[in-house]
Amino acid sequence: MKAIHHIAIITGNYKRSKAFYTDILGLEVIREVYREERNSFKLDLALNGQYIIELFSFPNPPQRPSKPEAQGLRHLAFSVENLDDSIRALKKKGVITEPVRVDPYTGKRFTFFSDPDGLPLELYEL
Repeated sequence: MKAIHHIAIITGNYKRSKAFYTDILGLEVIREVYREERNSFKLDLALNGQYIIELFSFPNPPQRPSKPEAQGLRHLAFSVENLDDSIRALKKKGVITEPVRVDPYTGKRFTFFSDPDGLPLELYEL
């Protein structure tokens, strides 16, 4: 293996999540496709030109627990240069972050917030 190719996310509200990941987090749209046979959108998103997320919509997808300790994906982490600046930018767009924590092993600072479906997202300061 060489790297993670992409992360796939199924959203409960496609329009809301598309706006969150593009307008608030600033990911770039590579491609948006409506798959009529599935009544589903697929949105390919990039971060700094690197393909990273596939955002899917499906009619009435079942909810699943998203607490960090639930079985399955724990969270999706984005690295940032300056955590305080990133928190301020999210706050200006109405996104609430948890209090900043410090990784006891690396000494690096990080915080969590949620996407519109409650998926836990993390900002980790380089």
